Amino acid sequence: MDRVSAEELPQYAERVLEVAELIPAGRVMTYGDVAEWLGEGGPRQVGRVMALYGGAVPWWRVVRADGQLLPGHELRALGHYREEGTPLREAARTAEGHLPRLDMRRARWDGGDGSGGGGCGGGAGVMAHR
Repeated sequence: MDRVSAEELPQYAERVLEVAELIPAGRVMTYGDVAEWLGEGGPRQVGRVMALYGGAVPWWRVVRADGQLLPGHELRALGHYREEGTPLREAARTAEGHLPRLDMRRARWDGGDGSGGGGCGGGAGVMAHR
């Protein structure tokens, strides 16, 4: 999906896509983390923006909080994660499709300098960008 021109893109969507572009290779933010970073909206609104307009940004870096790969795009996302060295947790033998999940503890980016792991919940990194 091509990114629409800035004139056609709703302001909130533009802001969500800008955050997606800031996430370093090998790291991720949840839909809720992006909303918290922006100080508006919520996970569903961020997910909607990514579904409609996210094709021209590193969409695989904005993820579900449970670390599950985006349904319907699992293999494409997995290729990006492996290429970027994003921390993964191997799937259990009983897991459907035997696909790994993101290791959220290690992969989650808090909006800081990109070093180390750590979550976003209430962290200064996310809140500093309000």
